Amino acid sequence: MSYLEPTEFVTKMVDAGESKVYMSTKDTLIRSFMAGAILALAAVFAITVGMKTGSPILGAVLFPVGFIMLYLMKFDLLTGVFTLVPLALLDKRPGVTFNQVMRNWGLVFLGNLGGALMVAVMMSFIFTYGYNTDGGAIAAKVSSIGESRTLGYSSHGVDGWFTVFIRGMLCNWMVSMGVVGAMISTSATGKMAAMWMPIMLFFYMGFEHSIVNMFLFPFSMIMGGDFTVVDYLLWNEIPTVLGNLVGGFVLVGLPLYYTHVKTGAERSLR
Repeated sequence: MSYLEPTEFVTKMVDAGESKVYMSTKDTLIRSFMAGAILALAAVFAITVGMKTGSPILGAVLFPVGFIMLYLMKFDLLTGVFTLVPLALLDKRPGVTFNQVMRNWGLVFLGNLGGALMVAVMMSFIFTYGYNTDGGAIAAKVSSIGESRTLGYSSHGVDGWFTVFIRGMLCNWMVSMGVVGAMISTSATGKMAAMWMPIMLFFYMGFEHSIVNMFLFPFSMIMGGDFTVVDYLLWNEIPTVLGNLVGGFVLVGLPLYYTHVKTGAERSLR
């Protein structure tokens, strides 16, 4: 699978982060919009498979196809840029500033949200035949998921909020391992294999992914989920985004950078 050593692919991580900082607003929004839409389709696909077969593990096994598609098309998820973009600032790449990092994150967030919402509206229309039926068993399932992962957390107060936060950390630990794992190979097959395993793990374990949730919760509300936008933001999206940031950058980006890029540079100076 044309394996690359960590010292090689971690440098590629920094290069990728730098390129995303300098990407135009138009390209950043288009790529992030498409990423949000594709991941949303993968999520509803996995839920549908799990329900129709009665096997949640099968849905988790198939969910990574969406992640693989968007990665190979070079579309951007917020979870991925949380890991890669700060490395360009940390590495003191010329012209990369804190404000540029924030700009990239903001644009990717908006693009992902737009794509996820579009799919939420489209799928809700399909399931209800233009909002003329109740949407059936799958719609009911998604509604219950939305309620349990907002009101269910809120019933535990601060401990519930930190539960979401930690699940967000664990999620992007795995998702970012998929992003990084794709860089260890120069072949498409090798990239797919390296991405598949950690993405499957996060989905089956029910960890919280901010972009999947941008689809799941609006879709759940349209389908009759008994919770509010404030419930969604306060008890899921905000702690999930923060957890995704910490999980991707602190548990993946920083360790790889300091143990391979910085250590390698220090050795070369000896």
